[in-house]
Amino acid sequence: MKSPSEIRALLAALEAQHPAATTELQYRNPWELLVATILSAQTTDRRVNQVTPALFERFPDSAALARAPVSEVEALIRPTGFFRQKARAIVGVAEAVATRHGGQVPPSMAALVDLPGVGRKTANVVLAHALGVPGFAVDRHVLRVANRIGLADSPDPDIVEEQIARALPADAWARASDTLILHGRRVCKPRPLCDRCSIRASCDFAAGAPAARPAGRHRAARTRPRAAAPPGPLRRKHSGK
Repeated sequence: MKSPSEIRALLAALEAQHPAATTELQYRNPWELLVATILSAQTTDRRVNQVTPALFERFPDSAALARAPVSEVEALIRPTGFFRQKARAIVGVAEAVATRHGGQVPPSMAALVDLPGVGRKTANVVLAHALGVPGFAVDRHVLRVANRIGLADSPDPDIVEEQIARALPADAWARASDTLILHGRRVCKPRPLCDRCSIRASCDFAAGAPAARPAGRHRAARTRPRAAAPPGPLRRKHSGK
């Protein structure tokens, strides 16, 4: 695992490769970002952005969504996949926000993760982007990329969050997370495009070092491609959100 100074330097280089990185989810307020982040599980932000305008036009706030027929919500969010589970999830979180917090998304990690179906990743996204509270979100891209590069050394998202966050000032957490997410989507994919990476020379994965393997529900974020790299420099043919 890299030292704190190395982590900061590598993230600075990645931020230069992905300038102005931020969430790609479209939202107008903390409530909309909370719902959009829940819907983004196992789908793309683009797909979520296609369904949320109609969802929020029909159910504009937590009180309205809390009263919504689940079947109607399912129809509106169906393109995001797992629509039955997601419909129950966002109606449930709407009920909790409306009844426990007067319709306002709470601005603390403890209160957010106490909402049904909200974990640290979702809470950090909402805190950092909509509530002005420092947060470092670890999704499957961050988990994969951070372990490959050597910024972290764990298959556990909470540990990865801690390892990277302690190397950075709090006001840099959100941008660092967003940068790693974009790098994972565009370059460091499950089958990586190493020839497009600005930090390849300093990457543990490119050098052939073993990386932590995510387990359980994070299996999709595996840190190494299925096939071993051929001898010599990595080729784009080896590459492959």
